[in-house]
Amino acid sequence: MPIKRTGRRIRPSPSRRTLWGRGRIVVSKDGPYLVSGSLPLRKEIAVVGEDGEPEKWTKGRKYPQQAAYALCRCGQSKTKPFCDGTHTRVHFDGTERAGRKSFDEQAEMTRGPAIDLKDAEPLCSYARFCHARGGTWELTLNSDDLEKRRSAIRQAGNCPSGRIVVYEKRTGEPIEPEFVPSLSLTEDPQKRVSGPIWVKGRVPVVSAGGKAYEVRNRIALCRCGKSKNMPFCDGHHIRVRFSDDNKPRFKR
Repeated sequence: MPIKRTGRRIRPSPSRRTLWGRGRIVVSKDGPYLVSGSLPLRKEIAVVGEDGEPEKWTKGRKYPQQAAYALCRCGQSKTKPFCDGTHTRVHFDGTERAGRKSFDEQAEMTRGPAIDLKDAEPLCSYARFCHARGGTWELTLNSDDLEKRRSAIRQAGNCPSGRIVVYEKRTGEPIEPEFVPSLSLTEDPQKRVSGPIWVKGRVPVVSAGGKAYEVRNRIALCRCGKSKNMPFCDGHHIRVRFSDDNKPRFKR
């Protein structure tokens, strides 16, 4: 049985037709993310726990519902999170460099006594939820302890990029949060930066060339314009001190 309040078995993959009915994101060439399907958009802020690492998310501003909208991905719009056309003026190079390997093809397995953990390091967005309590890998290795097992599941589920996924030992099924298809604009007060777009609930993302990326329960899209793994986040928002309102968001 899945452990309460920490995650649930993800449902069987729905058909592409069903997924696209939930909305989708199209990466425009050297331009914004074109979002359709009335996908909800809001802020989510990382909260640091007692051991000095991000521990949970708290809800922030909720944006008015729109059937379709364009989100900035060059990082320079004056109306962030929405596009204002600045990408054209600054000659933004949004070339997509992400590989086409599936999560399973990229992931390494850590096997524990009660759960297993798959880790696709190239997908890391440096949200750091995996650092607390000795790290998700260590917790997995000691998952015969109920509290450590619960912590591992919770940490993995809070990873916005889905770099790490916990699996039930007995069935091999992933233990994933059940998300309503939606987008969250993440904030990282500890690093004093704005983070990636957290895409939840198996929302399809389609490249500028018209080819869909692997549909996953959690992915993180770059919005600072500096990732070397576009369209996905690679943590560059921390290095460039990205702020989504064009001024420092957090006091030093």
